[in-house]
Amino acid sequence: MLTDMIDPSAAPSATAASAADPLDVFTAHRGVLFGTAYRLLGSVADAEDVLQDAWIKWSAAGRAEQVENPRAYLVRTVTNLSLTRLTSARAVRESYVGPWLPEPVLTEADAAEGAELADSVSTALLVVLESLGPVERAVFVLREAFGFSHAEIAGFLDRSEATVRQTAHRAREHVRARRPRFDTDPEQRREVTGRFLAACDGGDLNAMLELLAPDVTAWSDGGGKVTAARRPLHGADPVARWMVGVLAKPSVRGTTWRSASINGEEGVLFTVDGHPIGALTFDLADGLIRNLRFQVNPDKLRGLLP
Repeated sequence: MLTDMIDPSAAPSATAASAADPLDVFTAHRGVLFGTAYRLLGSVADAEDVLQDAWIKWSAAGRAEQVENPRAYLVRTVTNLSLTRLTSARAVRESYVGPWLPEPVLTEADAAEGAELADSVSTALLVVLESLGPVERAVFVLREAFGFSHAEIAGFLDRSEATVRQTAHRAREHVRARRPRFDTDPEQRREVTGRFLAACDGGDLNAMLELLAPDVTAWSDGGGKVTAARRPLHGADPVARWMVGVLAKPSVRGTTWRSASINGEEGVLFTVDGHPIGALTFDLADGLIRNLRFQVNPDKLRGLLP
């Protein structure tokens, strides 16, 4: 399950893993490794590629037997592989067709994981992380999501501890300034999601309007592969008409939609014959949808597979 790969608490201690063979060690730390790569890249496919490259490095030349702290070594490897890939990925995104949104992942609706998991992989946070520089993003992820010390991060990135402290502070301030606090109450999200699904079922424009903040913004990511709005939509009426219109198209016949835990939060999963074709996530403010993100690029839906 992808949930196990994302949850920072999933990885055992380095001491417990160090006695195992290379594959066992790597598998034991897969949670923190995938979680790091996914948060840095916003892409399930790229994160899995990074883990494959990291495994090749790890399994070569009996490295598992030589490394005193496997977890630290593997996190350092994955972080630097991700930073290399992130630089090239950003160049590609400059010519991306329409809005770019991170790849969604299904996460178990487990109340015990609560707001911590939702906050650490939410679509809203991943979008904000795109505005950080690569090193700032790495420092923020390693510090805020996984709790690595400034000294550990300095070792991962070959920076001084003082530099890492400054970078961490700058990144936190950047994220705080660009990420207004939204409603995170799970019960409220479930209630709004239920009403949203009912509005979708009935094609009810008025019911949809009642859910949207007057200044709502909607983004849809089709990547030029499927029909999607190529610019953000602003305002309750345009967004409601667009959403109801999309679901009324003949091409949508046979599509079902249901609530699902997506990136740690209640969202909507769209499927045809059980195969995911889209994921919708949203931010709430004062009980109304303020931001709505609709991922329909078929190349970015692999994280929605059960």
